[in-house]
Order: sequence, then structure tokens, then C-alpha cells
Amino acid sequence: MFEFGRTHVVRPKGRHQATIVWLHGLGDKGSGWSQLLESLPLPNVKWICPTAPTRPVSLFGGFPCTAWFDAQDITEDAPDDLEGLDASAAHVANLLSTEPADIKLGIGGFSMGAATALYSATCHIFGQYGNRNPYLVNLSSVVGLSGWLPCSKTLRNRMEGSNETVRRAASLPILLCHGSGDDVVAYKHGEKSARVLSSAGFQNLTFRSYEGLGHYTIPEEMDEVCRWLTARLGLQGS
Repeated sequence: MFEFGRTHVVRPKGRHQATIVWLHGLGDKGSGWSQLLESLPLPNVKWICPTAPTRPVSLFGGFPCTAWFDAQDITEDAPDDLEGLDASAAHVANLLSTEPADIKLGIGGFSMGAATALYSATCHIFGQYGNRNPYLVNLSSVVGLSGWLPCSKTLRNRMEGSNETVRRAASLPILLCHGSGDDVVAYKHGEKSARVLSSAGFQNLTFRSYEGLGHYTIPEEMDEVCRWLTARLGLQGS
């Protein structure tokens, strides 16, 4: 498979209560988000910002750039690169696996990073990756900004018949945010992803829309992320 790039870590300024892996968007790198995350008023959070492998991306005619998986199109109808998704979800799980037992674990991301975070959420509830290998990380929160849900067409069918899966889905807190003016990942894809997750049984899901916001983040949105994480993870502040 492809080699992952450099990982940037933002250490907690206060008592360490939670560790969140944050995943950048297509063509970006971990350092692109680490500075913003370091400025947030969340002293109890350790942020881990990995960098995706550089790989050919079908969306760009095979031109190589940093990507968590191969994307032919940024919609929920595009074919899913399960091998790439599994590899990135496993890389993230590996980064979280060495955290102390009393630390709450989360995954967040922007755009393609948000898609990878949501894919990880589905691995968590099934207890396995798409390739059936066991997924062993216990997630306490998932945040997706300006993203979409991979493998959305098969989600509900895969959940039928497993009480444990349904229980995990109902209790996993997810925050999705999307701008109505997004011209890269259209707002309708974010909204549909939230609908699919809700109807599949993810009952602890919050969807926030931002009027006129394009494919980027704003302080108002990051304030919402901070408030939500503080409440869901029971963070104590400084």
C-alpha cells in the first residue's frame, strides 16, 4: 500500500482527558490543521494530525496528491475504494491504540478527512473493517466538517440483525457541519449523509448547516465543535 506522511501532535495544555485524530482534506497535510487546533480553547484534548499518503487520485485523472483513499467523484454514488478506506481507518486506529485506557478517543476531519472519520465510525459499530479484520478502538466521538459518508448504500442492510451494532450506533455521538455554499462537496451530500446515518440508527447525531459557507471552516463552526466536544466528552476546561 502507500506510505503515510508526517504526523503532527498538539499536546494538551491542561489535564489530558481526550485524544482526537484529526484528518485533513484532499491535497493538504497534517500541519495544515495542527496550528488551528492548537489555538482552540480545549486544554484537555491531545490532537493527532496525520498526513495522508501521496497517491494517484482518479478525480484528478490519476495525478498524485495526498489522499486518504482514491476518489473517482465526490458523491455518495461514486464507487468506494474499500482498500484505501480500510488502510486509512487502520492507520488512525493504530494512532489511537497506544493512548491510556482512561482517555476518551475521537476522530474528526474535513472534507475527505471527514469521510474517513465517518467510515471509521461505521467500522467501530460493526467491530470490523470492510475487509472483516477486527476494529478494536472504542470511539467516544466523531466530527465531520464539509464531508460525506462512504459506503452509504450498504449501511442499513449491513446493520440489520445485530443488536450490538444497533446499540453502538445509537450511542456514538456524531457532529456533522456543512456550508450551504459548498462548491466542492455539495451541501446535499452532507445533508444526505446525515439522513442515511440517522435512518440507519445513529440516534446521537447533530447536523449543523451554515448559510453561505463554502468549502472551508469559520470561527463560528469551530466554536460549535468546541462546545459539542466539551459537552459530549465531559471536558473540564483549564
